[in-house]
Amino acid sequence: MKKFFSREIIIGLSVLLSLLILFFGIDYLKGINVFKAANYYYASFTNVAGLAQSAPVTVNGFKVGLVREINYEYDNPGHVRVELSLDRKLRIPKGTKAVIATDMLGTSSIELKMSAHPDYHDVGDHLEGVEGSGLMDKVSTELMPTIMSIAPHIDSLVVSLNTIAGDPALLNAVRRLDVIMANLETSTTQLNRSMAAVPALVTHANGTMANVEQLSANLNQVSAALAVISEDLKKMPLDSTMRNINNITANLDLATKQLNSTNSSLGLLLNDPSLYHNINNSAAHIDSILIDLKRQPKRYIPSIKVF
Repeated sequence: MKKFFSREIIIGLSVLLSLLILFFGIDYLKGINVFKAANYYYASFTNVAGLAQSAPVTVNGFKVGLVREINYEYDNPGHVRVELSLDRKLRIPKGTKAVIATDMLGTSSIELKMSAHPDYHDVGDHLEGVEGSGLMDKVSTELMPTIMSIAPHIDSLVVSLNTIAGDPALLNAVRRLDVIMANLETSTTQLNRSMAAVPALVTHANGTMANVEQLSANLNQVSAALAVISEDLKKMPLDSTMRNINNITANLDLATKQLNSTNSSLGLLLNDPSLYHNINNSAAHIDSILIDLKRQPKRYIPSIKVF
């Protein structure tokens, strides 16, 4: 039986299939989905530095398409036409601008600035192209003038710094700072030594706390005893006792008044000096009589006859 496909046909089909796979694979690597329906719009720019094929096209930061092709407009010198492949569901209002945005690494993308126009562009229309300012442009236009205005003051600042650095007072201050740091290190060493004695202090403190707890227990016992005494005192007839004490005090006051008064016998005995002298004289006479009695008893005691 004769073969339907010869070797040459198989080789040709294989080469064709390989070319198709290579074509679609390159587009896929570029981010182009050939199987996805898209609308094409165009925009012209005078400078597309950093913009490459397959660069993203965004609206408010969301990717809605990519750059399909970039071609130089030979019929319009100085301009470059960029073909935009956008999602078919996206409708572009009239007046929308295609702005080239450049990031910090110099890579550019296109951002669509949507307008509020009620009408929409037809597929294949040209959009207004605008070159946005990149990071380097902002540096050159905004930052460089500021730097140039500051530059004249840098020289005077350097001179002032040199003057301050060469001031002997600054050197002395640095030396004093070294001394302070050395003293601080010494103080830290002494503090570490002092901290080494803290455990012993903690031990003594624990012993002291034990004594305090024992003392507190003793105070509790004393307080309990005082509470018992207080209950006993509440039960005692303090009113009658106080009345008796008041009566005794009044009697003592009366006796003291009578002793101090000359209207009583005890008062006369204590306060009349003549009575004292009379008693003293009487005692002296009695003493002389007793002495004479011892010497001459027969004078006072008659002789007794015995029968």
